[in-house]
This record gives sequence, C-alpha cells and structure tokens, in this order.
Amino acid sequence: MRAPLCWVLWDVKDTLLKVRASVGEQYCKEAKRVGLNLNPVEVEAAFLKAYRHHSSRSPNYGISQGLDGRSWWIRVVRDTFSQCRVQDPALLNAMAHNLYYSFCDAENWEVFPDSKKTLESCSSLGLELGVVSNFDNRLKEILRVCGLLSHFSFLITSEKAGIAKPSPAIFEQALQKCGVPAANVAHIGDHYLNDYLASRSVGLHGFLLDRDNKHKHPDLPAEHRLSSLEELPSQLQQHIN
Repeated sequence: MRAPLCWVLWDVKDTLLKVRASVGEQYCKEAKRVGLNLNPVEVEAAFLKAYRHHSSRSPNYGISQGLDGRSWWIRVVRDTFSQCRVQDPALLNAMAHNLYYSFCDAENWEVFPDSKKTLESCSSLGLELGVVSNFDNRLKEILRVCGLLSHFSFLITSEKAGIAKPSPAIFEQALQKCGVPAANVAHIGDHYLNDYLASRSVGLHGFLLDRDNKHKHPDLPAEHRLSSLEELPSQLQQHIN
C-alpha cells in the first residue's frame, strides 16, 4: 500500500521569492549613501568573484571553521568593494554591516505571484509545510516580512543545521522534525542537484521547479518538473489519496 503524503518541504530563494534587484545595483545603492559612485556591472562581477572565493574556501558560511553567516557575508561584501578600489576599513565595515541587515527588508525581495496561493492550496489539502534552505539565519525574518512565515511549521537553514544541500544529512534533520518516513514527504525547489536529486536520494518525492525551462536532463520525468508552482497541488494530490 502506498504511503500517503503528509508533508511538503520547500526551498525558498528562487522558488518562493527572489532578490528584487541585482546585487550590483543594491550594493551600489548602499555605496551611494556614503558618497561613492560605483558601476553596478563592475560591482556585480566583483561580488561573483568574492562569493565564489569564499564559498570555495569556507563553504556553508564557514560554520565548520568557526564563522557564522554574518561574519561570512561581511567578508564577502568587504572583498567585493575592495576589488572596486574602496580601501577605507571603516567604510568597508559600515557598508558590509548595512547590507547584511538591509537584506532583511521586504523591499529587497519579490515574492513570486504563485507562491502564496500554492502554499495555501497545499495547506487546504491537509499537508504540513516546512523549509529546507541553503540560507543563513536571516531567513526567518525575510519570510516574516514577506508574509510567508506563517505557512511553515519549521525552518531549517544550512547555517543553523551546520550542513547544506545536497548533503542527505540536512534532509534527515527535516525528516526528524516531520516525524514520518521519507515516503510521506515531498520536496520542491529550483536546483536540480541540491533540491531534486538530493531529496530523491533519501526517498522523498522530489519536484523540480523550472520556471525558465532551462533544465534539459534526460533522467527528469515530465511529472517531476514544474513550470509553475500552480502545477504542484494537483501533483501532490495524487500522492495523498
């Protein structure tokens, strides 16, 4: 007898919401507040270089090296502006501090039009909802200011968990909170490896959100790929009854 679905786990960034403006634009806006006129394209390129460097040297916010999300991000922001010829240590620290906290503001995030309706539809099916995200501990506040937090019974961030997707261990932590076997749980996210393959590797019903039709994997069944979150409830309902 097939196990009925009773939980849905969610990725957040680029699944339920996205950054409203580019990083380069947001960083330049902060720089302008302190009297600096920088090029968004140059800042974006510098950010990507800094982000890749620190992600490689200190993965998952450097938790295993004694760092935390805040100190990790401050290093990334400082390095970004340093590449753009900003050298004043006090200025670098001030901008990094301000940007870290400004990303908790609702104005910096855009909730996808299908997010709230789909969350409500899942709840109306009797499903419990949780979050499993490779994000730092600001996520709870971001979900709150974006009006999404109340939909979820629990949140697991990779910073808090000390482990990031695609590791099976972060999904095992989520399953402990769900209190049911993997066969009773689905996961939805936009990343082929971190969300789809990783969740299925531990026995969850993994679904890949592909809003831009960019995933062309031969091993991805059509019924596991969603072009919109609006397609999800009907897929889940097949696993409930």
